[in-house]
Amino acid sequence: MKLSVIIVNYNVKYYIAQCIESLQRALQGIDSEVIVIDNHSQDGSCEYLKEHFPQLTLIENIHNLGFARANNIGIRQSQGEYVLLLNPDTFVAETTLQETLLFMDQHPQAGGLGVKMLNSDGSCAKESRRGIPTPATSFYKMSGLCSHYPQNRHFGKYYMSYLPWDSPQRIEIISGAFCLLRRKALDQIGLLDEDFFMYGEDIDLSYRLLKAGWENWYYPATILHYKGESTYKSSFKYIHVFYQAMLIFFKKHYGQLSLLVTLPVQMAIYAKAFTALVCMMSGRMKKSLGFTDQNTACPPYYIFIGGKEATERCRKIAFRHGLEAEFIAATEDDCPDGHSQLSLNLNHGNRMTIVVYDTDSFRFQTILRCFHMSPDPHVRMGTFVNRHDTIITHYEIIR
Repeated sequence: MKLSVIIVNYNVKYYIAQCIESLQRALQGIDSEVIVIDNHSQDGSCEYLKEHFPQLTLIENIHNLGFARANNIGIRQSQGEYVLLLNPDTFVAETTLQETLLFMDQHPQAGGLGVKMLNSDGSCAKESRRGIPTPATSFYKMSGLCSHYPQNRHFGKYYMSYLPWDSPQRIEIISGAFCLLRRKALDQIGLLDEDFFMYGEDIDLSYRLLKAGWENWYYPATILHYKGESTYKSSFKYIHVFYQAMLIFFKKHYGQLSLLVTLPVQMAIYAKAFTALVCMMSGRMKKSLGFTDQNTACPPYYIFIGGKEATERCRKIAFRHGLEAEFIAATEDDCPDGHSQLSLNLNHGNRMTIVVYDTDSFRFQTILRCFHMSPDPHVRMGTFVNRHDTIITHYEIIR
């Protein structure tokens, strides 16, 4: 078998359904398997997946075992020459897997590979390429030097922002949202470190690949990553788990250094965690006092583009939920550049505009290309998955 795709799910049944829909297209012609490990979801994910995707392998954990441990369960069950760790809040272009597998075949020293992850506005996610968070690199990131001098090869090392986006590049850290791994390399270095409950395990794995003599690569095939729809970043648990992972990695790989080096970095991590906690509590207090954020005060304006049947179904959903929207009957055949070639008003003042594409009328790769051609932070990507009668955006799920 060529490829095993491993997806860990936790309470994001509509996102993972779309992810699997995109995989079914991308895996055509590839000898493959899809394994979903559910971490004791409470939203009916398992029942939903069994009903709509009976062909996939579903492992139902009776506890939330965390990201690293759940992935390891899937890897041990898998058979592929390559293993792809994929987040449920993603979707892949139709050509992404063919292209990345071919690249790995042509580069036998490549132990792992990441791709160009797009944000929902079509911009490149800087997490697509990262450097090893050494004490110096971590200091540059936390002090703000990384964001002020992104093109500098020293200060900008954390996100490797000086690398071009449109060609393959050697990198150091591969994002766990899309992490294509060679089985032979995994057999040599071992699986994910289960000391990491969530976050940090991809950094640790990538670093161990490099230490063992393998290469890590970035390849400019595209996916969408909603960036954390499967987590709650405003929770105390998130702050604890995220910054705890930073400490675990630092102590594991740099704990032997002098206290003069390690103590300032550890103190900076604690300071960042405290600042994040204060910001979260401040946000909650503002909300409790009646202050609303922009998204709440100004609901999005929707533009639906797709086949006649799909747009009519979207019209009914929009009417049912009181959405302000317009509807355009079009397909990829007559509108290959999507919203960029239509005369649309995308500026609605302070309101976000969400352009929703019917995925039966437009390929995922076309949707990604339409947004990536001219990213706009005020215009976001949405999809209508016909088979599930669901509108999916970074902002909300509408049925």
